[in-house]
Amino acid sequence: MKSIQSRLFLMLLTFIIVPYFLSVLFIYEYTKNDVERHKLEISHLQMEKLSEELEQYFNDMINLPYILYRNPDLFRILNNSSEDSIYFNPISMEKIIENFYLMRNEIRQVRFYIDKNKEAFIVYNAMISARKSQPDLLTQDSMNKLFHSNFNYLIEPPKQIENYNNTAIVPQSDNTVVMTIHHKIEDVLSNEFLGIITIDIDLDAYARICDRLVQDDEESVLLIDSNDIVMYASDSSLIGSNISGDLLRWMNMEDDTKEDIILSKTLSEPLNQWKLVKITPSRVLFSDVRQTAYRNILVGIGVGFLGLLMIGIISYRITRPIKLLSKKVRTIEGGNTDVPFVDNRDDEIGHLEKHMKEMMNRINLHIEREYKLEIENRKNQFRALKSQVNPHFLFNALQSIGAVALRSNSPKIYQLVTSLSKMMRYSIRADQWVLVRDEVENIHTYLSLQMERFGNNINYSIKLNETILDMTIPSMILQPLVENFFKHCYEEGCYDAHLNIYGEIQGEILYLVVENDGSSMTVPELQTLRENIYTAPYEGTFSHEHIGLKNIHDRLILNYGQDAGLELDTKQGQVFFVRLVIPLDSKLTND
Repeated sequence: MKSIQSRLFLMLLTFIIVPYFLSVLFIYEYTKNDVERHKLEISHLQMEKLSEELEQYFNDMINLPYILYRNPDLFRILNNSSEDSIYFNPISMEKIIENFYLMRNEIRQVRFYIDKNKEAFIVYNAMISARKSQPDLLTQDSMNKLFHSNFNYLIEPPKQIENYNNTAIVPQSDNTVVMTIHHKIEDVLSNEFLGIITIDIDLDAYARICDRLVQDDEESVLLIDSNDIVMYASDSSLIGSNISGDLLRWMNMEDDTKEDIILSKTLSEPLNQWKLVKITPSRVLFSDVRQTAYRNILVGIGVGFLGLLMIGIISYRITRPIKLLSKKVRTIEGGNTDVPFVDNRDDEIGHLEKHMKEMMNRINLHIEREYKLEIENRKNQFRALKSQVNPHFLFNALQSIGAVALRSNSPKIYQLVTSLSKMMRYSIRADQWVLVRDEVENIHTYLSLQMERFGNNINYSIKLNETILDMTIPSMILQPLVENFFKHCYEEGCYDAHLNIYGEIQGEILYLVVENDGSSMTVPELQTLRENIYTAPYEGTFSHEHIGLKNIHDRLILNYGQDAGLELDTKQGQVFFVRLVIPLDSKLTND
Protein backbone atom coordinates (compact mmCIF):
# COMPACT_ATOMS: atom_id res chain seq x y z
CA MET A 1 0.00 0.00 0.00
CA LYS A 2 1.44 3.34 -1.00
CA SER A 3 1.52 6.08 1.61
CA ILE A 4 0.11 9.53 1.00
CA GLN A 5 3.61 10.97 1.17
CA SER A 6 4.90 8.68 -1.56
CA ARG A 7 1.90 9.58 -3.71
CA LEU A 8 2.68 13.28 -3.31
CA PHE A 9 6.26 12.61 -4.45
CA LEU A 10 4.92 10.68 -7.42
CA MET A 11 2.62 13.57 -8.31
CA LEU A 12 5.61 15.94 -8.18
CA LEU A 13 7.58 13.77 -10.56
CA THR A 14 4.63 13.35 -12.88
CA PHE A 15 3.40 16.95 -13.07
CA ILE A 16 6.57 19.01 -12.47
CA ILE A 17 9.87 17.21 -13.00
CA VAL A 18 8.88 15.09 -16.01
CA PRO A 19 7.25 18.00 -17.94
CA TYR A 20 10.31 20.15 -17.19
CA PHE A 21 12.75 17.65 -18.62
CA LEU A 22 10.46 17.02 -21.58
CA SER A 23 10.49 20.76 -22.27
CA VAL A 24 14.30 20.78 -22.00
CA LEU A 25 14.44 17.93 -24.49
CA PHE A 26 12.07 19.75 -26.85
CA ILE A 27 14.06 22.98 -26.61
CA TYR A 28 17.28 21.04 -27.18
CA GLU A 29 15.95 19.40 -30.33
CA TYR A 30 14.54 22.68 -31.64
CA THR A 31 17.75 24.60 -30.90
CA LYS A 32 19.83 21.78 -32.35
CA ASN A 33 17.94 21.92 -35.65
CA ASP A 34 18.10 25.73 -35.72
CA VAL A 35 21.85 25.76 -34.99
CA GLU A 36 22.44 23.10 -37.62
CA ARG A 37 20.51 25.05 -40.22
CA HIS A 38 22.28 28.31 -39.32
CA LYS A 39 25.77 26.80 -39.34
CA LEU A 40 25.09 24.95 -42.56
CA GLU A 41 24.08 28.21 -44.21
CA ILE A 42 27.28 29.89 -42.99
CA SER A 43 29.38 26.92 -44.13
CA HIS A 44 27.77 26.97 -47.57
CA LEU A 45 28.54 30.68 -47.94
CA GLN A 46 32.13 30.15 -46.82
CA MET A 47 32.55 27.27 -49.24
CA GLU A 48 31.19 29.37 -52.09
CA LYS A 49 33.63 32.17 -51.31
CA LEU A 50 36.64 29.92 -50.76
CA SER A 51 35.81 27.89 -53.87
CA GLU A 52 36.06 31.04 -55.92
CA GLU A 53 39.39 31.89 -54.28
CA LEU A 54 40.75 28.39 -54.97
CA GLU A 55 39.62 28.56 -58.57
CA GLN A 56 41.24 31.98 -58.95
CA TYR A 57 44.47 30.82 -57.31
CA PHE A 58 44.86 27.76 -59.52
CA ASN A 59 43.85 29.80 -62.55
CA ASP A 60 46.75 32.17 -61.81
CA MET A 61 49.17 29.28 -61.33
CA ILE A 62 48.05 27.55 -64.51
CA ASN A 63 48.25 30.77 -66.54
CA LEU A 64 51.66 31.71 -65.13
CA PRO A 65 53.68 30.15 -68.03
CA TYR A 66 51.77 32.28 -70.55
CA ILE A 67 54.10 35.09 -69.56
CA LEU A 68 56.62 33.39 -71.86
CA TYR A 69 54.60 34.45 -74.85
CA ARG A 70 54.94 38.07 -73.74
CA ASN A 71 58.71 37.74 -73.26
CA PRO A 72 60.43 36.94 -76.61
CA ASP A 73 63.76 36.21 -74.96
CA LEU A 74 62.25 33.69 -72.57
CA PHE A 75 60.25 32.13 -75.42
CA ARG A 76 63.44 31.72 -77.44
CA ILE A 77 64.84 29.45 -74.74
CA LEU A 78 62.18 26.84 -75.47
CA ASN A 79 62.52 27.50 -79.19
CA ASN A 80 66.29 26.86 -78.78
CA SER A 81 67.14 29.79 -81.02
CA SER A 82 68.58 32.13 -78.45
CA GLU A 83 72.14 30.82 -78.61
CA ASP A 84 72.30 31.45 -82.35
CA SER A 85 71.10 34.99 -81.99
CA ILE A 86 73.56 37.84 -82.10
CA TYR A 87 71.52 39.39 -79.32
CA PHE A 88 71.96 36.44 -77.01
CA ASN A 89 73.11 37.52 -73.54
CA PRO A 90 73.48 34.58 -71.08
CA ILE A 91 73.45 36.81 -68.00
CA SER A 92 70.29 38.52 -69.16
CA MET A 93 68.61 35.18 -69.87
CA GLU A 94 69.52 33.85 -66.42
CA LYS A 95 68.05 36.99 -64.92
CA ILE A 96 64.83 36.47 -66.85
CA ILE A 97 64.56 32.82 -65.69
CA GLU A 98 65.30 33.78 -62.08
CA ASN A 99 62.62 36.48 -62.21
CA PHE A 100 60.17 33.90 -63.53
CA TYR A 101 61.05 31.62 -60.62
CA LEU A 102 60.67 34.43 -58.09
CA MET A 103 57.27 35.56 -59.38
CA ARG A 104 55.49 33.39 -56.75
CA ASN A 105 56.76 32.61 -53.28
CA GLU A 106 55.24 29.15 -53.29
CA ILE A 107 57.30 27.99 -56.30
CA ARG A 108 59.86 25.47 -55.04
CA GLN A 109 61.29 24.22 -58.37
CA VAL A 110 60.83 24.84 -62.08
CA ARG A 111 61.91 22.51 -64.87
CA PHE A 112 62.25 23.66 -68.47
CA TYR A 113 62.12 20.82 -71.01
CA ILE A 114 63.17 21.76 -74.57
CA ASP A 115 61.79 19.25 -76.97
CA LYS A 116 64.00 20.29 -79.89
CA ASN A 117 67.21 19.04 -78.21
CA LYS A 118 65.47 16.71 -75.71
CA GLU A 119 67.20 18.63 -72.96
CA ALA A 120 66.05 19.99 -69.62
CA PHE A 121 67.35 22.26 -66.89
CA ILE A 122 65.87 23.24 -63.54
CA VAL A 123 65.68 26.30 -61.37
CA TYR A 124 65.86 25.71 -57.61
CA ASN A 125 66.25 28.41 -55.01
CA ALA A 126 66.81 30.94 -57.83
CA MET A 127 69.78 28.89 -59.09
CA ILE A 128 69.86 27.46 -62.61
CA SER A 129 71.27 24.01 -63.25
CA ALA A 130 73.16 22.89 -66.36
CA ARG A 131 71.21 21.38 -69.19
CA LYS A 132 70.84 17.62 -69.21
CA SER A 133 69.64 15.34 -71.95
CA GLN A 134 66.31 13.64 -71.15
CA PRO A 135 65.27 11.84 -74.35
CA ASP A 136 62.74 9.61 -72.50
CA LEU A 137 60.90 12.33 -70.64
CA LEU A 138 57.81 12.21 -72.88
CA THR A 139 57.48 8.50 -72.28
CA GLN A 140 56.59 9.11 -68.64
CA ASP A 141 52.88 8.60 -67.91
CA SER A 142 52.11 12.17 -66.90
CA MET A 143 54.17 13.69 -69.75
CA ASN A 144 52.71 11.34 -72.35
CA LYS A 145 49.19 12.05 -71.09
CA LEU A 146 49.75 15.81 -71.31
CA PHE A 147 51.38 15.54 -74.73
CA HIS A 148 48.38 13.79 -76.23
CA SER A 149 45.84 15.83 -74.28
CA ASN A 150 43.79 18.69 -75.61
CA PHE A 151 44.58 20.60 -72.42
CA ASN A 152 47.72 22.71 -72.00
CA TYR A 153 48.23 21.75 -68.36
CA LEU A 154 48.21 18.76 -66.05
CA ILE A 155 48.12 18.78 -62.26
CA GLU A 156 49.73 15.88 -60.41
CA PRO A 157 48.82 14.89 -56.85
CA PRO A 158 51.12 16.10 -54.06
CA LYS A 159 54.32 14.17 -53.54
CA GLN A 160 57.78 14.72 -52.13
CA ILE A 161 59.88 17.10 -54.23
CA GLU A 162 61.95 15.33 -56.90
CA ASN A 163 65.44 16.23 -58.17
CA TYR A 164 64.58 16.09 -61.87
CA ASN A 165 68.13 16.56 -63.28
CA ASN A 166 69.90 14.90 -60.34
CA THR A 167 71.75 18.16 -59.82
CA ALA A 168 73.64 19.29 -56.75
CA ILE A 169 71.65 22.50 -56.33
CA VAL A 170 68.73 20.43 -54.89
CA PRO A 171 69.79 19.23 -51.42
CA GLN A 172 68.94 15.69 -50.39
CA SER A 173 67.53 17.03 -47.11
CA ASP A 174 64.65 18.78 -48.89
CA ASN A 175 61.60 16.61 -48.20
CA THR A 176 59.01 19.22 -49.04
CA VAL A 177 55.67 17.91 -50.27
CA VAL A 178 54.75 19.79 -53.43
CA MET A 179 52.02 19.83 -56.05
CA THR A 180 53.26 19.65 -59.60
CA ILE A 181 51.75 21.54 -62.56
CA HIS A 182 52.95 20.63 -66.05
CA HIS A 183 52.45 23.22 -68.82
CA LYS A 184 52.61 22.34 -72.50
CA ILE A 185 54.29 25.09 -74.56
CA GLU A 186 53.44 25.39 -78.27
CA ASP A 187 54.19 27.85 -81.02
CA VAL A 188 51.02 29.90 -81.35
CA LEU A 189 51.35 30.35 -85.08
CA SER A 190 52.43 26.87 -86.12
CA ASN A 191 51.06 24.85 -83.16
CA GLU A 192 54.46 23.26 -82.99
CA PHE A 193 55.20 21.51 -79.67
CA LEU A 194 58.16 23.28 -78.10
CA GLY A 195 58.49 21.80 -74.63
CA ILE A 196 57.08 21.50 -71.13
CA ILE A 197 57.46 23.72 -68.09
CA THR A 198 57.03 21.84 -64.82
CA ILE A 199 56.37 23.91 -61.71
CA ASP A 200 56.50 22.42 -58.18
CA ILE A 201 54.52 24.58 -55.77
CA ASP A 202 54.40 24.48 -52.01
CA LEU A 203 51.02 23.43 -50.52
CA ASP A 204 50.96 26.23 -47.98
CA ALA A 205 49.42 28.82 -50.27
CA TYR A 206 46.24 27.00 -51.20
CA ALA A 207 46.25 25.15 -47.85
CA ARG A 208 45.69 28.49 -46.13
CA ILE A 209 42.66 29.04 -48.32
CA CYS A 210 41.24 25.62 -47.49
CA ASP A 211 42.00 25.89 -43.77
CA ARG A 212 39.88 29.02 -43.46
CA LEU A 213 36.91 26.65 -43.63
CA VAL A 214 38.04 25.00 -40.39
CA GLN A 215 36.87 26.80 -37.22
CA ASP A 216 37.51 24.02 -34.72
CA ASP A 217 40.36 21.59 -34.15
CA GLU A 218 38.07 18.61 -34.70
CA GLU A 219 36.79 19.87 -38.05
CA SER A 220 38.61 18.86 -41.23
CA VAL A 221 38.76 19.94 -44.86
CA LEU A 222 39.60 17.98 -48.01
CA LEU A 223 40.44 19.04 -51.56
CA ILE A 224 39.82 16.12 -53.92
CA ASP A 225 40.59 16.04 -57.63
CA SER A 226 38.46 14.45 -60.35
CA ASN A 227 40.22 11.10 -59.84
CA ASP A 228 39.25 11.03 -56.12
CA ILE A 229 42.81 11.70 -55.01
CA VAL A 230 43.30 13.93 -51.97
CA MET A 231 45.16 17.05 -53.08
CA TYR A 232 45.00 18.54 -49.60
CA ALA A 233 43.67 17.47 -46.20
CA SER A 234 43.81 18.75 -42.66
CA ASP A 235 45.26 15.33 -41.84
CA SER A 236 48.56 15.43 -43.73
CA SER A 237 48.74 11.62 -43.85
CA LEU A 238 45.83 11.62 -46.33
CA ILE A 239 47.48 13.97 -48.85
CA GLY A 240 48.23 12.21 -52.12
CA SER A 241 46.18 9.11 -51.30
CA ASN A 242 42.87 7.94 -52.71
CA ILE A 243 39.79 8.96 -50.81
CA SER A 244 38.24 6.18 -48.69
CA GLY A 245 35.18 4.40 -50.00
CA ASP A 246 33.17 5.18 -46.85
CA LEU A 247 33.78 8.92 -47.18
CA LEU A 248 32.94 8.80 -50.86
CA ARG A 249 29.61 7.06 -50.09
CA TRP A 250 28.83 9.55 -47.34
CA MET A 251 29.48 12.44 -49.71
CA ASN A 252 27.01 10.96 -52.19
CA MET A 253 24.29 10.34 -49.59
CA GLU A 254 21.28 12.58 -49.95
CA ASP A 255 19.86 12.01 -46.47
CA ASP A 256 21.67 13.09 -43.34
CA THR A 257 21.79 9.83 -41.38
CA LYS A 258 25.49 9.95 -40.48
CA GLU A 259 27.07 11.30 -37.33
CA ASP A 260 29.34 13.82 -39.11
CA ILE A 261 28.07 16.78 -41.12
CA ILE A 262 29.70 16.56 -44.58
CA LEU A 263 29.48 19.48 -46.98
CA SER A 264 30.79 19.11 -50.53
CA LYS A 265 31.26 21.74 -53.23
CA THR A 266 32.14 20.78 -56.82
CA LEU A 267 34.60 23.26 -58.32
CA SER A 268 34.58 24.60 -61.87
CA GLU A 269 37.34 25.52 -64.32
CA PRO A 270 40.26 25.26 -64.08
CA LEU A 271 39.61 22.69 -61.29
CA ASN A 272 36.91 20.88 -63.22
CA GLN A 273 35.14 18.18 -61.12
CA TRP A 274 37.37 18.84 -58.13
CA LYS A 275 35.58 18.81 -54.78
CA LEU A 276 36.06 20.91 -51.70
CA VAL A 277 34.80 18.92 -48.69
CA LYS A 278 34.26 20.08 -45.13
CA ILE A 279 33.67 17.51 -42.36
CA THR A 280 32.21 18.71 -39.06
CA PRO A 281 31.59 16.18 -36.25
CA SER A 282 28.13 16.53 -34.77
CA ARG A 283 29.60 16.83 -31.27
CA VAL A 284 31.42 19.99 -32.41
CA LEU A 285 28.41 21.40 -34.24
CA PHE A 286 26.13 20.96 -31.26
CA SER A 287 28.60 21.48 -28.40
CA ASP A 288 27.09 24.85 -27.45
CA VAL A 289 23.59 23.39 -27.61
CA ARG A 290 24.59 20.48 -25.40
CA GLN A 291 26.21 22.78 -22.87
CA THR A 292 23.00 24.81 -22.73
CA ALA A 293 20.97 21.62 -22.31
CA TYR A 294 23.29 20.43 -19.55
CA ARG A 295 22.92 23.75 -17.76
CA ASN A 296 19.16 23.46 -18.04
CA ILE A 297 19.31 19.90 -16.69
CA LEU A 298 21.42 21.05 -13.73
CA VAL A 299 18.97 23.86 -13.09
CA GLY A 300 16.16 21.31 -13.37
CA ILE A 301 17.87 19.04 -10.86
CA GLY A 302 18.16 21.98 -8.48
CA VAL A 303 14.52 22.92 -9.02
CA GLY A 304 13.53 19.27 -8.56
CA PHE A 305 15.53 19.01 -5.35
CA LEU A 306 13.94 22.16 -3.96
CA GLY A 307 10.56 20.86 -5.08
CA LEU A 308 11.16 17.53 -3.36
CA LEU A 309 12.23 19.36 -0.21
CA MET A 310 9.16 21.58 -0.35
CA ILE A 311 6.75 18.72 -0.99
CA GLY A 312 8.49 16.70 1.73
CA ILE A 313 7.86 19.43 4.28
CA ILE A 314 4.28 19.94 3.14
CA SER A 315 3.53 16.22 2.99
CA TYR A 316 5.06 15.75 6.44
CA ARG A 317 2.85 18.42 7.93
CA ILE A 318 -0.19 16.95 6.18
CA THR A 319 0.51 13.25 6.69
CA ARG A 320 1.90 13.38 10.24
CA PRO A 321 -1.52 13.37 11.94
CA ILE A 322 -2.66 10.63 9.55
CA LYS A 323 0.39 8.53 10.46
CA LEU A 324 -0.30 9.08 14.18
CA LEU A 325 -3.89 7.98 13.67
CA SER A 326 -2.71 4.92 11.70
CA LYS A 327 -0.28 4.09 14.53
CA LYS A 328 -3.12 4.25 17.04
CA VAL A 329 -5.18 1.89 14.86
CA ARG A 330 -2.26 -0.58 14.67
CA THR A 331 -1.96 -0.37 18.48
CA ILE A 332 -5.62 -1.32 18.74
CA GLU A 333 -5.01 -4.24 16.35
CA GLY A 334 -2.24 -5.40 18.70
CA GLY A 335 -4.75 -5.70 21.54
CA ASN A 336 -4.24 -2.39 23.35
CA THR A 337 -7.66 -0.82 23.67
CA ASP A 338 -6.55 1.97 26.01
CA VAL A 339 -5.45 4.41 23.28
CA PRO A 340 -5.62 8.18 23.89
CA PHE A 341 -7.45 10.19 21.20
CA VAL A 342 -7.18 13.97 20.90
CA ASP A 343 -10.24 16.21 21.19
CA ASN A 344 -8.71 19.55 20.22
CA ARG A 345 -8.68 19.23 16.40
CA ASP A 346 -11.47 20.72 14.31
CA ASP A 347 -10.45 19.28 10.94
CA GLU A 348 -11.23 15.94 9.31
CA ILE A 349 -8.57 14.13 11.36
CA GLY A 350 -10.12 15.43 14.57
CA HIS A 351 -13.53 14.29 13.35
CA LEU A 352 -12.13 10.78 12.74
CA GLU A 353 -10.41 10.63 16.13
CA LYS A 354 -13.63 11.72 17.86
CA HIS A 355 -15.66 8.97 16.22
CA MET A 356 -12.93 6.37 16.79
CA LYS A 357 -12.84 7.32 20.47
CA GLU A 358 -16.61 6.79 20.70
CA MET A 359 -16.29 3.47 18.86
CA MET A 360 -13.49 2.28 21.19
CA ASN A 361 -15.60 3.19 24.24
CA ARG A 362 -18.42 1.03 22.91
CA ILE A 363 -16.00 -1.81 22.09
CA ASN A 364 -14.41 -1.65 25.54
CA LEU A 365 -17.86 -1.75 27.15
CA HIS A 366 -18.76 -4.78 25.04
CA ILE A 367 -15.45 -6.53 25.87
CA GLU A 368 -15.96 -5.88 29.58
CA ARG A 369 -19.45 -7.41 29.41
CA GLU A 370 -18.19 -10.45 27.49
CA TYR A 371 -15.27 -10.84 29.93
CA LYS A 372 -17.61 -10.90 32.89
CA LEU A 373 -19.78 -13.49 31.15
CA GLU A 374 -16.72 -15.62 30.45
CA ILE A 375 -15.65 -15.46 34.10
CA GLU A 376 -19.13 -16.51 35.16
CA ASN A 377 -19.07 -19.46 32.73
CA ARG A 378 -15.69 -20.54 34.08
CA LYS A 379 -17.05 -20.49 37.59
CA ASN A 380 -19.98 -22.64 36.54
CA GLN A 381 -17.65 -25.12 34.82
CA PHE A 382 -15.49 -25.28 37.92
CA ARG A 383 -18.55 -26.04 40.06
CA ALA A 384 -19.51 -28.83 37.62
CA LEU A 385 -16.02 -30.32 37.73
CA LYS A 386 -16.05 -30.35 41.50
CA SER A 387 -19.10 -32.55 41.34
CA GLN A 388 -17.38 -35.06 39.04
CA VAL A 389 -15.29 -38.03 40.18
CA ASN A 390 -11.54 -37.47 39.94
CA PRO A 391 -9.99 -39.80 37.27
CA HIS A 392 -7.06 -40.52 39.57
CA PHE A 393 -9.49 -41.58 42.29
CA LEU A 394 -11.19 -43.94 39.80
CA PHE A 395 -7.83 -45.38 38.73
CA ASN A 396 -6.81 -46.04 42.35
CA ALA A 397 -10.27 -47.48 43.15
CA LEU A 398 -9.99 -49.90 40.20
CA GLN A 399 -6.59 -51.04 41.45
CA SER A 400 -8.14 -51.76 44.87
CA ILE A 401 -11.02 -53.72 43.28
CA GLY A 402 -8.48 -55.75 41.30
CA ALA A 403 -6.64 -56.64 44.49
CA VAL A 404 -9.88 -57.77 46.12
CA ALA A 405 -10.63 -59.90 43.03
CA LEU A 406 -7.29 -61.68 43.35
CA ARG A 407 -7.88 -62.35 47.04
CA SER A 408 -11.32 -63.65 46.11
CA ASN A 409 -9.70 -66.02 43.64
CA SER A 410 -11.29 -64.28 40.57
CA PRO A 411 -8.48 -63.73 38.01
CA LYS A 412 -10.90 -62.90 35.19
CA ILE A 413 -12.32 -60.02 37.15
CA TYR A 414 -8.79 -58.87 37.93
CA GLN A 415 -7.89 -58.99 34.23
CA LEU A 416 -10.88 -56.90 33.25
CA VAL A 417 -10.31 -54.36 36.02
CA THR A 418 -6.63 -54.13 35.05
CA SER A 419 -7.53 -53.50 31.40
CA LEU A 420 -9.97 -50.77 32.43
CA SER A 421 -7.39 -49.16 34.70
CA LYS A 422 -4.85 -49.15 31.82
CA MET A 423 -7.38 -47.31 29.68
CA MET A 424 -8.02 -44.85 32.49
CA ARG A 425 -4.30 -44.21 32.87
CA TYR A 426 -3.86 -43.81 29.09
CA SER A 427 -6.81 -41.41 28.87
CA ILE A 428 -5.10 -39.17 31.43
CA ARG A 429 -2.35 -38.66 28.79
CA ALA A 430 -4.80 -37.03 26.37
CA ASP A 431 -3.32 -34.26 24.18
CA GLN A 432 0.17 -35.72 24.58
CA TRP A 433 2.48 -37.24 21.98
CA VAL A 434 2.77 -41.01 22.12
CA LEU A 435 4.28 -43.79 20.03
CA VAL A 436 2.03 -45.47 17.51
CA ARG A 437 2.93 -48.64 19.42
CA ASP A 438 1.37 -47.21 22.64
CA GLU A 439 -1.78 -46.19 20.75
CA VAL A 440 -2.08 -49.70 19.33
CA GLU A 441 -1.55 -51.25 22.78
CA ASN A 442 -4.39 -49.11 24.13
CA ILE A 443 -6.60 -50.30 21.26
CA HIS A 444 -5.76 -53.92 22.17
CA THR A 445 -6.77 -53.20 25.78
CA TYR A 446 -10.02 -51.64 24.58
CA LEU A 447 -10.72 -54.60 22.30
CA SER A 448 -10.11 -57.06 25.16
CA LEU A 449 -12.85 -55.33 27.16
CA GLN A 450 -15.21 -55.37 24.18
CA MET A 451 -14.52 -59.09 23.67
CA GLU A 452 -15.70 -59.72 27.22
CA ARG A 453 -18.83 -57.81 26.35
CA PHE A 454 -19.57 -59.31 22.91
CA GLY A 455 -17.71 -62.59 23.15
CA ASN A 456 -14.46 -63.70 21.48
CA ASN A 457 -15.96 -63.64 17.99
CA ILE A 458 -14.85 -60.04 17.25
CA ASN A 459 -13.08 -59.96 13.85
CA TYR A 460 -10.22 -57.48 13.63
CA SER A 461 -6.69 -57.17 12.31
CA ILE A 462 -3.94 -54.62 12.98
CA LYS A 463 -1.11 -54.54 10.43
CA LEU A 464 1.52 -51.87 11.12
CA ASN A 465 5.21 -52.39 10.46
CA GLU A 466 7.98 -51.55 12.93
CA THR A 467 8.84 -48.28 11.19
CA ILE A 468 5.31 -46.95 11.69
CA LEU A 469 5.06 -48.33 15.24
CA ASP A 470 8.17 -46.33 16.25
CA MET A 471 6.68 -43.04 15.02
CA THR A 472 4.95 -40.53 17.32
CA ILE A 473 1.40 -39.26 16.97
CA PRO A 474 -1.09 -37.39 19.19
CA SER A 475 -2.67 -39.75 21.73
CA MET A 476 -6.26 -40.96 21.37
CA ILE A 477 -6.17 -40.40 17.59
CA LEU A 478 -7.07 -43.96 16.53
CA GLN A 479 -9.00 -45.24 19.54
CA PRO A 480 -12.14 -43.10 18.86
CA LEU A 481 -12.36 -44.67 15.38
CA VAL A 482 -12.36 -48.14 16.96
CA GLU A 483 -15.14 -46.97 19.29
CA ASN A 484 -17.15 -45.91 16.21
CA PHE A 485 -16.76 -49.45 14.86
CA PHE A 486 -18.57 -50.93 17.87
CA LYS A 487 -21.08 -48.09 18.03
CA HIS A 488 -22.17 -48.38 14.38
CA CYS A 489 -21.66 -52.12 13.87
CA TYR A 490 -21.86 -54.37 16.94
CA GLU A 491 -24.32 -52.22 18.87
CA GLU A 492 -26.56 -52.26 15.77
CA GLY A 493 -26.35 -56.07 15.43
CA CYS A 494 -23.63 -56.41 12.72
CA TYR A 495 -21.67 -59.14 14.52
CA ASP A 496 -20.03 -60.40 11.33
CA ALA A 497 -18.32 -57.07 10.68
CA HIS A 498 -14.53 -57.02 10.33
CA LEU A 499 -12.32 -54.22 11.70
CA ASN A 500 -9.11 -53.64 9.79
CA ILE A 501 -6.33 -51.22 10.87
CA TYR A 502 -3.28 -50.78 8.66
CA GLY A 503 -0.82 -48.10 7.57
CA GLU A 504 1.63 -47.24 4.82
CA ILE A 505 4.14 -44.54 3.91
CA GLN A 506 3.93 -43.00 0.44
CA GLY A 507 6.59 -40.38 -0.25
CA GLU A 508 6.46 -37.86 2.57
CA ILE A 509 2.97 -38.86 3.81
CA LEU A 510 1.96 -41.43 6.46
CA TYR A 511 -1.47 -42.97 5.91
CA LEU A 512 -3.27 -44.73 8.79
CA VAL A 513 -6.51 -46.45 7.75
CA VAL A 514 -9.37 -47.79 9.91
CA GLU A 515 -12.04 -49.59 7.90
CA ASN A 516 -14.97 -51.91 8.50
CA ASP A 517 -17.27 -53.89 6.24
CA GLY A 518 -20.23 -53.99 8.60
CA SER A 519 -21.83 -50.62 7.86
CA SER A 520 -21.75 -48.13 5.05
CA MET A 521 -23.32 -44.88 3.91
CA THR A 522 -25.22 -43.59 0.96
CA VAL A 523 -23.58 -40.93 -1.20
CA PRO A 524 -25.71 -38.07 0.24
CA GLU A 525 -24.98 -39.20 3.81
CA LEU A 526 -21.26 -39.37 3.06
CA GLN A 527 -21.32 -35.90 1.49
CA THR A 528 -23.17 -34.45 4.51
CA LEU A 529 -20.67 -36.05 6.89
CA ARG A 530 -17.74 -34.59 4.96
CA GLU A 531 -19.26 -31.09 4.97
CA ASN A 532 -19.78 -31.25 8.75
CA ILE A 533 -16.29 -32.52 9.49
CA TYR A 534 -14.43 -30.17 7.13
CA THR A 535 -16.02 -26.95 8.45
CA ALA A 536 -13.67 -24.67 10.36
CA PRO A 537 -13.59 -25.07 14.14
CA TYR A 538 -16.50 -23.38 15.91
CA GLU A 539 -18.22 -22.81 12.56
CA GLY A 540 -21.28 -24.52 11.20
CA THR A 541 -23.56 -27.00 12.93
CA PHE A 542 -23.17 -30.77 13.02
CA SER A 543 -24.60 -33.69 14.91
CA HIS A 544 -22.94 -34.71 18.16
CA GLU A 545 -23.04 -38.20 16.73
CA HIS A 546 -19.89 -37.50 14.68
CA ILE A 547 -18.13 -35.01 16.94
CA GLY A 548 -15.27 -37.51 17.45
CA LEU A 549 -14.40 -37.52 13.73
CA LYS A 550 -14.35 -33.73 13.57
CA ASN A 551 -12.23 -33.59 16.72
CA ILE A 552 -9.65 -35.92 15.16
CA HIS A 553 -9.65 -33.89 11.90
CA ASP A 554 -9.17 -30.58 13.75
CA ARG A 555 -6.37 -32.04 15.95
CA LEU A 556 -4.50 -33.27 12.87
CA ILE A 557 -4.70 -29.85 11.20
CA LEU A 558 -3.68 -28.14 14.45
CA ASN A 559 -0.59 -30.35 14.86
CA TYR A 560 0.48 -30.90 11.21
CA GLY A 561 -1.00 -28.04 9.19
CA GLN A 562 -3.46 -27.88 6.31
CA ASP A 563 -1.90 -30.83 4.47
CA ALA A 564 -3.12 -33.20 7.22
CA GLY A 565 -6.64 -34.38 8.03
CA LEU A 566 -9.21 -37.12 7.56
CA GLU A 567 -10.40 -38.69 4.32
CA LEU A 568 -13.79 -40.47 4.41
CA ASP A 569 -14.95 -42.80 1.67
CA THR A 570 -16.50 -46.18 0.85
CA LYS A 571 -15.38 -49.03 -1.35
CA GLN A 572 -18.12 -49.52 -3.91
CA GLY A 573 -20.70 -48.56 -1.25
CA GLN A 574 -19.91 -51.60 0.94
CA VAL A 575 -16.81 -50.91 3.04
CA PHE A 576 -16.57 -47.67 5.03
CA PHE A 577 -13.07 -46.43 5.85
CA VAL A 578 -11.38 -43.46 7.46
CA ARG A 579 -7.87 -42.54 6.32
CA LEU A 580 -5.64 -40.31 8.51
CA VAL A 581 -3.26 -38.22 6.37
CA ILE A 582 -0.14 -37.24 8.37
CA PRO A 583 2.81 -35.42 6.72
CA LEU A 584 6.14 -36.85 7.81
CA ASP A 585 8.08 -34.41 9.98
CA SER A 586 10.19 -34.32 13.14
CA LYS A 587 7.17 -34.98 15.37
CA LEU A 588 6.76 -38.47 13.87
CA THR A 589 10.19 -39.76 14.83
CA ASN A 590 10.78 -41.32 18.17
CA ASP A 591 13.01 -39.30 20.42
